Amino acid sequence: MAIREDEIIRIEASPLNRSESVYLPEIFKGFATTMRHFFTSFGQGRTSRTIQYPEQRREQYKPEDGGQEPTNFRGVHRLNKDEDGRVKCVACMMCPTICPANCIHITAAESPWDDREKYPAKFEIDERRCIYSGMCEEACPVDAIELTTEYDIVGLSRPEMVFDKQKLLEVYDVTIGKKPM
Repeated sequence: MAIREDEIIRIEASPLNRSESVYLPEIFKGFATTMRHFFTSFGQGRTSRTIQYPEQRREQYKPEDGGQEPTNFRGVHRLNKDEDGRVKCVACMMCPTICPANCIHITAAESPWDDREKYPAKFEIDERRCIYSGMCEEACPVDAIELTTEYDIVGLSRPEMVFDKQKLLEVYDVTIGKKPM
């Protein structure tokens, strides 16, 4: 199928004004911005985001200019439980479908409970491969998977960083009382 000439939209670049055509004022503006960030980043300046980990933790960091710490931080995953203490997941396969890193693996089984058809017999997240996009959390229709504020997970081997259903439920038990940042 060929594109017709009337379907093509031609976009012309606007001409440069006199100061833009010389380039020097724009170079100096960029250099001034760079120097401003350079000099204000020493110590805990107003543009500095550096913390001295592990002496300082993200939870303790408060910007000096009175601003708020970002609340959209994404850490390690957890599987939420319902009010009966069962895994909330209904094995709908939305999270492994939408995951851009393909790090979630679910094996569904028939549910032993009457309130749902399926549940995850196996639920694994490869934390080494995950890019923490949060798409799994957004896609879940029952809010079963959630990204916590925990970020200092350590594994001494590769298999330790593959979180199975039991480990994800343990993360829930540890983080349920903590407020998000």
